[in-house]
Amino acid sequence: MADVILVCFVLVTIALLMSGYPVAFTLSGAALLFAGIGALTGNFDFDLTIDYPNRLFGIMSRDTLIAIPLFVFMGVVLEKTRLAEDLLETMALLFGPLRGGLGISVFIVGALLAASTGIVGATVVTMGLISMPAMLKHRYQPSLASGIITASGTLGQIIPPSIILIILGDQIGSAYQEALRKQGNWSGANVSVGELFLGALLPGLLLVVAYIIYIALLAWMRPESAPAVNAEERARLDSHALARRVVASLLPPVILIVAVLGSILLGWATATEAASVGAIGALGLAYLKKSLHWDILRHSVQETARVNSMVFLILIGANLFALVFRGLGGDASVEHILSNLPGGTGMAFTLVMLMIFILGFFLDFFEITFVVVPIVGPILLAAGMNPVWLGVMIALNLQTSFLTPPFGFALFYLRGVAPASIPTLEIYKGVVPFIGIQLLLLLILALFPQLATALPELVYGGN
Repeated sequence: MADVILVCFVLVTIALLMSGYPVAFTLSGAALLFAGIGALTGNFDFDLTIDYPNRLFGIMSRDTLIAIPLFVFMGVVLEKTRLAEDLLETMALLFGPLRGGLGISVFIVGALLAASTGIVGATVVTMGLISMPAMLKHRYQPSLASGIITASGTLGQIIPPSIILIILGDQIGSAYQEALRKQGNWSGANVSVGELFLGALLPGLLLVVAYIIYIALLAWMRPESAPAVNAEERARLDSHALARRVVASLLPPVILIVAVLGSILLGWATATEAASVGAIGALGLAYLKKSLHWDILRHSVQETARVNSMVFLILIGANLFALVFRGLGGDASVEHILSNLPGGTGMAFTLVMLMIFILGFFLDFFEITFVVVPIVGPILLAAGMNPVWLGVMIALNLQTSFLTPPFGFALFYLRGVAPASIPTLEIYKGVVPFIGIQLLLLLILALFPQLATALPELVYGGN
């Protein structure tokens, strides 16, 4: 009977999520409904819910989560400055005379924006509004331009300080502690957000390099798809004027990135402390660019409050969902299924990654991280997987899912700002090569976990 209630619980929750009903209320509402059904049939101990307020208080008191609104605020403020426009114009002057140079410029700017803001939707929309007209004007293939923008925009998933890495760091850390407790180890090391930032740094940079190499090769083999631009404007600038412009455009975001990431990676500050530095730095940068005024500040605070409220409402609902799921024996059922798959841990990991990839079509990373990781994380980590490597693999997996037609979130963001003259099918075609690159990187990272674990072990020591 308990198994039937558990299956109905999961199916009803999925159906409600697919219907578009708000995620936070779906998770909590379905959990309360089936907790009641389970209690009435003698399959759920309602006393488990007594501890729920204490669980929430413990979650809300985590210092790591304070970093989320601070990084969101930093990203929103930077979005309102002319940072992206200045960077793209300057990089286009620097690389534009090369075939594919404008596309390379978009990837460089996308990587810098990802490291400055960490917000995927904002980066895709910003790059779409700024770079799409420029690439179409200079006769870039519409499908290629679409692929470049969506791929560069999703770099905010994997390049620190990514919001998803902060949330994953918190959830992976909790799952790792639970896995250690199940093994009787009550004093094992925790996993910090800084470790996950370090673990994602090299794969993120490799992804940017792979994108740039692809564009360079494509422009060399098919010059008409990505022609050179800005040759005349570049010729009018002497080398000193160009150097001054590059320094003036690059220096502010680089200083901000070094201040935020450097303080975390060198152990000088926690993620929360570094996030406060980033928020203040973003305000300072907006002031220097003369774009800081009351409307921008008001909008930034409102947007930060909206995003933060959404995140924590989902967190509250996801924790109630997880509590009822475990009370109905769901964690034991999942562990039994994953432990008895043919192929052992490798097959279990593959199945989990496939499930996360498919869920990425329909759910945002907040819901996936808060719901899925607490359930499957302890099982995979108890099997001996490195927590940093697992976190980076999940982040890359979600990034790939957000690019994949027909449901990828990045595609929807671009469709909203792309000209009507570009068919949706062209956008879908454009992302296919970049999905291939990301799948290749996932395979390489699966075969060589040291790409994600070497830097954290060097700085923090192994877990």
